[in-house]
Amino acid sequence: MPTALTIVFVGCTIFLSHWFASLFARTKIPDVLWLFTIGLLIGPVCGWVKPENFGAVGPVFTTITLVFILFESGIDQRLEPLINSLSGTAKITTYNFVITCLVAGGIAYFYTDLGLLRSLMLGSIVGGTSSAVVTTLARVFPMTERSRTILILESAFSDVYTLAVPLTLLSAYKIGKVDVAFVTGQMIAAFILAAMLGIAGAFGWSILLNRMRTLQNTVFTTPAFVFVIYGIVELLGYSGPIAALTFGVTLGNIDVLGPPIMRNAISRKPISLNDNERAFFSEAVFLLRTFFFVYIGLSVRLYDWWPFALGAIITGALFVVRIPIVRLAVPRDTPAKDAAFMAAMIPKGLGAAVLASLPAQQGVPGGETIQSVVFSIILCTTLLTTLLTFLVDKTWLSYFYEWIFRLTGLGKQKNGEPTEEPGEGETEFAEKFSSEFESVKKAKAEQKNDKEQSADE
Repeated sequence: MPTALTIVFVGCTIFLSHWFASLFARTKIPDVLWLFTIGLLIGPVCGWVKPENFGAVGPVFTTITLVFILFESGIDQRLEPLINSLSGTAKITTYNFVITCLVAGGIAYFYTDLGLLRSLMLGSIVGGTSSAVVTTLARVFPMTERSRTILILESAFSDVYTLAVPLTLLSAYKIGKVDVAFVTGQMIAAFILAAMLGIAGAFGWSILLNRMRTLQNTVFTTPAFVFVIYGIVELLGYSGPIAALTFGVTLGNIDVLGPPIMRNAISRKPISLNDNERAFFSEAVFLLRTFFFVYIGLSVRLYDWWPFALGAIITGALFVVRIPIVRLAVPRDTPAKDAAFMAAMIPKGLGAAVLASLPAQQGVPGGETIQSVVFSIILCTTLLTTLLTFLVDKTWLSYFYEWIFRLTGLGKQKNGEPTEEPGEGETEFAEKFSSEFESVKKAKAEQKNDKEQSADE
């Protein structure tokens, strides 16, 4: 694509992104879906642009976008809802990873010739969720703060599993041995040490922040420092996304977390961005996010129909098992509508795409199959997530999800709290399903009686 035409495309994409955002405000159709479709059209469908055209810039761009989004999400998180969300986050992250790994790996095991270890490798690669997609959707749909926080933290914490387990399984396949204790130790170290480095970096930056603001043209110094922290943590072999998120959370709650010895060095008020910084970061995140989703679309590879179909089958199974995962993981008093949104958000992102490329790069037999199936899962989960979240917000589909969750006891209020009354549409939906269930039950009972009477005769 000529340079002049590329510049025209970039400008038009930015204008379209603003129009998609306004369209989302009116119709609740996520702008992510349209941006992803643009990437899909110019990439695998028409073949105008390929990920290889970006060289090393592509992965760097996606990483910068991820750091920006996680930092902005963290700095807006207050400590109280964050603490209230940790229990649900740990459960849903662990349950989702383990069950996704088993379900996706099991389907791959029975429908491919990958074998057990390589099938589990595939399942572990798609065991997390995309921070960029989840964070974007969670912040625009109506949910309680606790549920929104659980989703955002799940997308960040799942990196601990999706980085440690696939790489360990890849090493295990090459040497022919699996060390469970080593895998567990790696995951614990990746989480705790990354979080500690992020917290320490936030404390250090909070001391320098007021001094930096006395200089000119320093609006970008805070994210620049986050980039430094992210890079150092990654170089040490730990989770950079966790460090970026904890940096933002700590900086946003420095008034609560700051030790007494630092009171003279930092403000007692929450360290927050001023109006100019917020406006700049908002525009920067919007711009990066726009091209991030276009890049996801053009990164999807559609080589053969069978890996694509298998990825679609795995995607369908993952959305089905997500319902009991959410029910088991979230607190019992979680609103059923929130649980419906949580059940619809399991997109896979560029992290899965990068990990899926490693087996083929290292000459593992079946590496191309793993890569093709994972790319299909990325495409299908992203499309289905954007579609289902829209339908849950706007149509009767939310009543179906809510009916299932209420049937299993979710949405009950704690003692002393008012009970949430179901909506008119939800009541009508539940009554319809209940009546149909009773009709089927009655018909089966009549058939059983007829058979017994025939046997007696």
